[in-house]
Amino acid sequence: MGSWMRMQKVASVAVAAAGGAASFWFAQKTLDERKVLNSWTTSFEPSSCAKWDFNWDHRDPKSLVQPLADSSDPTVQNRYNEKLDKKRSRVVRHLILVRHGQYNMDGRSDLERYLTEKGQKQAAISGERLKELDINFDKIVRSTMTRAQETAKIMSISLPELKLYDDALLEEGAPIPPEPPVGHWRPEISQFFEDGARIEAAFRKYFHRAEPDQKQDSYTLIVCHANVIRYFVCRALQLPPEAWLRISLGHASLTWISIMDDGRVTLRTLGETGHMPRELLSR
Repeated sequence: MGSWMRMQKVASVAVAAAGGAASFWFAQKTLDERKVLNSWTTSFEPSSCAKWDFNWDHRDPKSLVQPLADSSDPTVQNRYNEKLDKKRSRVVRHLILVRHGQYNMDGRSDLERYLTEKGQKQAAISGERLKELDINFDKIVRSTMTRAQETAKIMSISLPELKLYDDALLEEGAPIPPEPPVGHWRPEISQFFEDGARIEAAFRKYFHRAEPDQKQDSYTLIVCHANVIRYFVCRALQLPPEAWLRISLGHASLTWISIMDDGRVTLRTLGETGHMPRELLSR
């Protein structure tokens, strides 16, 4: 009888211990969940704006080919797959965005906002940096504003094989009202209305996956302006475009974006100035 009571006591202690461990585990799990939920770094469900839209450039093959009404027929399915394959990109588009060099801020007109001596040196060094990368660039596209024109021309000394193309869509402007606002910089709403449409048009012109008939990866240099580049980066990464003014870019800095064959986008460098001597750094 005494032995039986001892066994019951041991069992009771074991059950109590197990219950205590379970309670501790549940309490700790709840605490950990609260920590996760309260952390800005992670959450259980991604927000709707965090989900990647693979058809952001409207070139996803599935959006270009009429969907099947009936996929049970293997012949019809094969035909559909062949059509998809013809629309599919197979290589990567690389866009290297270069901000112009330092310029004369006192100029009232665009012609008076030419590069300073420091800005000319910045452009030359960035040109040399791009040459050292030993990449087969296909062309240089530049804004039609004086400071971008001069920057691209100086850079082309290091890349003489590249043809220069001008594009007014790439001119500086106010793409979209920034969030948060900046007190000392408040353009009229009409300026955002006009500039925003133009800069968005430039984004749609240059930012898209490669054409299906493109055989090799392409590397295009675009010389333009800080506001334009910052807006491009936010749009390409599917971040809120209103965040563009939170990014800072140095003069003659390099920003490298790669658009993959499946519509994914990678930001390889943002405002790189590591090749610039300290005395030439400026914003």
